[in-house]
Amino acid sequence: MPLPPNDRDALVAILATRFAAHPARHPGIAWGDVLVRLDRTPAALEALQAMEQTGGEPDVIGVDAATGHVLFCDCAAESPAGRRSLCYDGAALDGRKENKPAGSAVAMAAAMGVSLLNEVQYAALQALGPVDLKTSSWLSTPADVRALGGALFGDCRFGRVFTYHNGAASYYAARGFRGILSV
Repeated sequence: MPLPPNDRDALVAILATRFAAHPARHPGIAWGDVLVRLDRTPAALEALQAMEQTGGEPDVIGVDAATGHVLFCDCAAESPAGRRSLCYDGAALDGRKENKPAGSAVAMAAAMGVSLLNEVQYAALQALGPVDLKTSSWLSTPADVRALGGALFGDCRFGRVFTYHNGAASYYAARGFRGILSV
């Protein structure tokens, strides 16, 4: 369902202001080109609204070389506050016998219309400026790691980007996830 015009206009204004404030995140990309893509993709605006409402502060971080699509990513300094205390996926959530979290990162991302960042995307985001200095973010986990019960997450400590593993059923108040959206 498309955003009502007032909500759409307010979101576009936030995105335009953020885009203008952080040109180093998207060199060579013009806001007008981004806006054309957004206007052609109402579902993208809904996903961006969900990213914004949960504290992600989405911004353009580049263009997918294979598709030419504009990439939006959560650029908040810390893992989005509205997406923390989640285990990794539905199987992990179902496997918890007690003290279950409210949900899973994979399911919430799907409901929002975004994907979790993978290791390469997370490193590229960190190259634009350090994030997750106090929090951590679940990362899209390869099937072989997930089959063994694990899941990946990343953060930035001591001036370095780290990728770690944890049991997929674990959840922490300081761990959320960052989404990426191709428009």
